[in-house]
Order: sequence, then C-alpha cells, then structure tokens
Amino acid sequence: MSGYAFFNRASKAYHSNPNLARLLVVFTVGGGGGLALSNVGFGTFTPAFAIANDSPKKKVVVLGTGWAGTSFLKNLKNPSCEVHVVSPRNYFAFTPLLPSVTNGTVEARSIVEPIRNILGKKKFDAQFREAECYKIDREKKKVYCRSSQESNFDKEEFTLDYDYLVVAMGARPNTFNTPGVVENAHFLKEIEDAQRIRNSVINCFERASLPSVSEEEKKKILHFVVVGGGPTGVEFAAELHDFVTQDLAKLYPNIKNLVKITLLEAGDHILNMFDKRITLFAEDKFKRDGIDLKVGSMVTKVTDKEIMTKERATGEVVSIPYGMVVWSTGIGTRPVVMDFMKEIGQANRRVLATDEWLRVQGCENIYALGDCATINQRKVMDDVAAIFNKADKEGTGRLRAEDFKEVINDICDRYPQIQIYMKKKQLKNFTNLLTNAGGDEELDIDKFKIALAEIDTQMKNLPATAQVAAQQGEYLADCFNRMEICKKKPEGPIRFRGEGRHRFHPFRYKHFGQFAPLGGEQAAAELPGDWISIGHSTQWLWYSVYASKQVSWRTRYLVVSDWGRRFIFGRDSSRI
Repeated sequence: MSGYAFFNRASKAYHSNPNLARLLVVFTVGGGGGLALSNVGFGTFTPAFAIANDSPKKKVVVLGTGWAGTSFLKNLKNPSCEVHVVSPRNYFAFTPLLPSVTNGTVEARSIVEPIRNILGKKKFDAQFREAECYKIDREKKKVYCRSSQESNFDKEEFTLDYDYLVVAMGARPNTFNTPGVVENAHFLKEIEDAQRIRNSVINCFERASLPSVSEEEKKKILHFVVVGGGPTGVEFAAELHDFVTQDLAKLYPNIKNLVKITLLEAGDHILNMFDKRITLFAEDKFKRDGIDLKVGSMVTKVTDKEIMTKERATGEVVSIPYGMVVWSTGIGTRPVVMDFMKEIGQANRRVLATDEWLRVQGCENIYALGDCATINQRKVMDDVAAIFNKADKEGTGRLRAEDFKEVINDICDRYPQIQIYMKKKQLKNFTNLLTNAGGDEELDIDKFKIALAEIDTQMKNLPATAQVAAQQGEYLADCFNRMEICKKKPEGPIRFRGEGRHRFHPFRYKHFGQFAPLGGEQAAAELPGDWISIGHSTQWLWYSVYASKQVSWRTRYLVVSDWGRRFIFGRDSSRI
C-alpha cells in the first residue's frame, strides 16, 4: 500500500469514527521524572433523560466564556436546550498560561480557542453574541446587552429572554481603590493584558538603549515592579527574570546589569495559600536570583513615575521609581454583577451568593459560578433540630447513635463541613462523632447540639481559581443534562426542613493540587495527600498537566510546539 493510500484511509477512518479515544502522553524526564496521561474523553454521550420531540425547548442564556462558562458549554448535552452565549470576547483563554505569554514563551493565539468552535460541535441550537451584558432583569427574565464591537456609531443594544440564566462573567482586577493604579499599572487578567505587558517590556529595553538616556534614567526605566505575591504575581516575576537573563541579556549586553525586578507583598510571605515549605523555597530562590522581595509593603499610591509604599513594620513611606508596574492583587466584582446584587438584596456582599446547587439565593432559575459567585454553605446548627426530628421517627425525643443510620449519608451529603471536621478530629464516621459526645447513652436534642457545635467552624469559601470554576461548570451541565429524570426520581439528600429529596446532589469541589512555577525550569506543587514536590521534575509535571488540560487538540499542539520552539530558539523579543 502506498503512503498516500495509507494516510487517505487513515484519515477516513478517523473522521468516520469521532469517538476514538484521544490520548496525550507527555513523558517527563529528569530528577525522578513523571508520566502524565490524559484521556480527554471526546466520545459521544447519551444523556440519562428522554425528551419528547414536541417538548418546548428551554432557552438557556450563558453570560461569559471563561473557565466556568466554557466548561458548562463543553459538557452540556441536553437537546431540549436552546443556548445563547453572550460575551465581549469570542474565545476561551487558558489563563494559567498568561504569564508565559508576557515574555514570548507561549504565543497568545496558542492558548485561545474560538467559542464558535465549541458551539459548532453541539447537537442542539447554540448561538453566540459578541456583546457585553449591562443589566439583568430578574422580574422580566431578560438580560440587556450592547455590542462590544468598536465602531464610530452608537453600539447596538438588544435584549434576550431566558428560561434559565447562567452568570459566569468572572471578575475584574481589584485595585482596593488605590490612587493611580488604573491609570498607570498593567493588569494580568486577559490576553490583551499579557500582550500589552510584552510590548511594554520590550519598549523599556529599547528606550534604555538610546544614547541620549542617562545612566540614572536607564536604571529607572529598567526597574520592573510586580505588586502582589500570589501565584500570578510570583509566576510573572519568575517568567520575567528568565526572559531577561536567558534572552534579553544577550540582545542588550550593555544594559543587562541595570535591570531590577521588585516584588511587593503586603503580607508577611508570598504564596501564603501554599504550604510553608513552598513559601520558604520560593522566597529563598527569588533572593538567589536577585529578585528584590519586599514583604510587609503596602502600596498607597501609583503615579506615572513612582510607587508610594508604606512599610507595615515601621510605618515609613517609601517612594520607588519604576519603568513598568504590574498589578496582581486579587479580584473584584464587575459593575453589572454589583447592580444585580443590589436588585436581589445582596448589596452588602462581595460576590453573588448561591446555594449548594449553584443557584443564586433568592432567584429560581438563575445560576452563578466561577469568580463572580461563592457558595453560601448552610450551617448544620441552623437545621440541628430538623435533623434530630427526621431521625426521631418515633417522636421519643431521645436517640441512640445507631438511630441516625438511615440519615447519616444524607447529613454528610448536605453538610460537607461534617466530613472535614471528622477528618480533622480523626473520627472514622458520624457514629463516632455522636458517641464522643454522648457516650453509649441516648442523645437528647441538647446533647446532639453539643456534638455538632464545632462543626460549622470548618466552613470555608472556595478559592477563586480556574480549577473551581471548571468543576462548577461541569457540575451544572450535568444537572441540566439529567434535569428531567431527576425531576421524576430525585437523587439528592433528604429535605430536612420539608418533604422528599433535593433533585440533585449538591456541588462538591475536589482539589487536585496547585502549581507555582518559580523560574529556572523549577516549580513547586502541592498535590492531594499533603504531597509536596519542588524542583526540576515538578516543572516537567507542570508541562504535562497544563498540556493535557488544554480545551482542544489544536491548542494542545500549539502550546507544546511553542515550548519546543523556546527550548531550541529562545524567546522572541520582537515588538509586534
């Protein structure tokens, strides 16, 4: 068989069998190495529901194409849905690689996937509108939008009705109302931000290379300040250091010794959400690399030439001249979400509050997920009497530990803080928890309250990460896929304050670990099971995981090829 005939037959077989498993294997070598295997699972899926052909379609409006919104769209397979997506950007961006875009390690187009590519694969009606939502009307079930297209004319406005609304609009950078930040600092939240930073870095080096610029002015121009010691700020500082030392130093040999990178953090340590071992390793590495790390420094003002900081320990106000500043200090709520929160009585909150099923509290058919929302987990002590009464079928007012057996699973499903508390106290099960409080004696309502009194102290809000948003989108899509069958046969926990069961199991976040790239082909990882990994092999694990998590084979190929190009040819310093 000729080579052409073979590839022709292979191509036909591939396209006629779209359910073939697609595997990515990245074999990582060095310092122990590792193997990452990802079966992305693009096969067909048969939803567990039956819809009559003449059933009216439910109109689902999705606001946003970030991690939460895209995950929801990729996993939604209910043919009874008519989906309308509204977003000011017509693509999904793999935001964890934005720091790599700022220095040319990865090209911007390599980490974006057109949202129409994702919608085009759906077997139901799905439409996209490149626009921004500026108002949500809960009473009329409408969203008001305006075109995000740049035009000399007035931007076109339109409204969309909905049966279900999914708010996944993400968040904006949080400036804490610090004067001058918006006007003078760069953010790192969108693709456009990363491209502007990349051009700004090259611009600083080109300006500093001009013969008319004094030595003192060159030092100022080549002083890069990063505000915020979280994962994004730390990774950007590390990527910038690699870009300067490995690539720009060769191209600008006369000014390479004038470059300075400063990282400002208001807290006592950087990466304070990581294990202390990772925090200490990162701080020591930055000091060895020559990155000026200033902890306990709170920025009070940013001008076009300098940053004003207040040292927490001494109260001293310091002025720091700079050439470029990147602001990475957390996230804030978007104006449209804030207006909606006022409308539904959540004006005093930081983000939208939802129940454990991601439904906005006080709204029947509106869901919110990702960075714009947080789950308001119900306290077990609010329902302690109702739980006791559910278990007390005889109405005696006194129960033994074994009398709770029929409702134990429902209790743990409804209130996840119970399992967290039992793990912390090293208790095997709920029965042990009750036995510790009442011994072998029967429990009355007062002893039952004592047994559960400390459980609600384990309640914590989920972090605003891509991992959380992606899992929420997948969960909500699964609920929509099984909406009809679960309406007939609810699968959730018992309604302790009512009759029957909840339709679905509540959302549960599963933490798969987190990475912190530290530059110099080294990274740190905090993985499940309290496993800490630091070093070169962890960087290769980072490559494997991030390649496997790309949303399409196209972007996966582009990202891996960009990494290969950088290893062979270095980073591109062209200002395009």
